[in-house]
Amino acid sequence: MADLFGFHALQLGLPELEALRANRMPHRWTATEHAEAGAPPQAHDGATAETLQGEATVPVRAAVALHCDFDALPFDSNSLDLVVLPHALELARDPHLALREVERVLVPEGRVVIVGFNPTSLWGLRQHLGRWRRQLWPRSARGLFLPSAGEFLRYRRLRDWLRLLSFEVEDGRFGCYRLPVASLKWLERSSWMERVGERWWPVFGAVYFVVAVKRVRGMRLVGMVRAQRAVPNSAPAPVVATHHHHQNSNDPPP
Repeated sequence: MADLFGFHALQLGLPELEALRANRMPHRWTATEHAEAGAPPQAHDGATAETLQGEATVPVRAAVALHCDFDALPFDSNSLDLVVLPHALELARDPHLALREVERVLVPEGRVVIVGFNPTSLWGLRQHLGRWRRQLWPRSARGLFLPSAGEFLRYRRLRDWLRLLSFEVEDGRFGCYRLPVASLKWLERSSWMERVGERWWPVFGAVYFVVAVKRVRGMRLVGMVRAQRAVPNSAPAPVVATHHHHQNSNDPPP
């Protein structure tokens, strides 16, 4: 986030993850779909996510600037330089419509950063088995490993959606290869899987990150036309036509 520049940035969902904290855009907001009790919206343009209490600096969670539906953002078209979606598409009512809305509010060459859980991973497998166990034994008190709300989006499917909306994927990578366990001891014991997984099975990370740039099709066409006009027109090649004529004795000489 620190290397993405512009003027206006928006984070959709998951205010616990301060995705814009390292970003240096002067206007940054965090939006959620549901208001929290006792937490009025607060703007934090240019905030550093810190408050001064006496002489001590106490870090706080990023303030929520607005509450809105992710598939109906209250921003003008072509008005934002960066939109970050940490697991927002997984929890959206209509993820494709929400992504289309993000495309609308982004300026040309603006960027969207998407974070999501990878269903084709050990974490996704454990979540799938937990849902399957709930269907077989509805009275089972054992909870799911990951939050039960929302559906995971496959990495390839997300790239197809972005391509249909005229986005160009600038960067895509996976992370978190450790075992899907809640014990800190076993998480530390499986830390060796981070190095091995990134090298040998990178597409099976539990989390994926995608950075895409909004491309405008009209601008592409204008560039192609200008490139064609820049090429000088060469003179047409002469065409030689041959005419075969059988001359008899009565025909005049050529």
